Amino acid sequence: MIEMLQTDELGAVEGIKHAFFTRAGGVSEGIYASLQCGRGATDDTRENVAKNRLLASRALKVPRENLISCYQHHSADVVTVTTPWRPGKPPKADAMVTDVPDIALGILTADCAPVLFTDPKASIIGAAHAGWKGALGGVLEATVEAMIALGSERQRILAAIGPCISQANYQVDAAYRARFVETDSGNGSFFRPDPQKADHYRFDLSGYARARLRANGVKQVEIAPHCTYGDAERFFSNRRALHQGEGDYGRGLSAIMLKK
Repeated sequence: MIEMLQTDELGAVEGIKHAFFTRAGGVSEGIYASLQCGRGATDDTRENVAKNRLLASRALKVPRENLISCYQHHSADVVTVTTPWRPGKPPKADAMVTDVPDIALGILTADCAPVLFTDPKASIIGAAHAGWKGALGGVLEATVEAMIALGSERQRILAAIGPCISQANYQVDAAYRARFVETDSGNGSFFRPDPQKADHYRFDLSGYARARLRANGVKQVEIAPHCTYGDAERFFSNRRALHQGEGDYGRGLSAIMLKK
């Protein structure tokens, strides 16, 4: 059975539907079991991915062609969506915004943070793929600005950060930390010394993403409590797959849409 997680504040907003899908309820097998929705998975079949995305679109109650996602490349690029694009022809971007009902904006992740946005009064939504590189590069702020360009107001925007790798499981080296601290010395607060390895740290990705949003004027930011690395039954994880020598990993889907 497909499992669709929601956050409290977004779940209480009338006129939208959102979901952070777990890996349950799909047709893929092996390391991709089972709701693997990423076309970039090396050894999963196109047929499996198409079936999984169909199952997700049915769960959202949206036509299959209206569940869209981008060719994500860890950028701050945002697309304003006016109509679904053709299957197999996605734009290169890591965020989308729209004011068009019945289009589900889909984000694919496997440790990175999926971030869903809504301005309930303006009926505008957004979705962003925020790994460390995208978050540091400004993808969240770019998404907010694209929503404002459509008519949203910053103080009305709600954001929800979905399941991603937790600080407890996100080990990074000193060079990684330096990238953040060189940008803003205050970013050091999102790193704590690693208890297991000298000159290494544990990074709080979701906390950093929330701080970036709040600094940009988005005050209502939820964080889902789930860790993709730590819960193998429910979530795909790039880092866990690497540690286990699996060679590849599945991609989980998060989505938001305006209801007609």
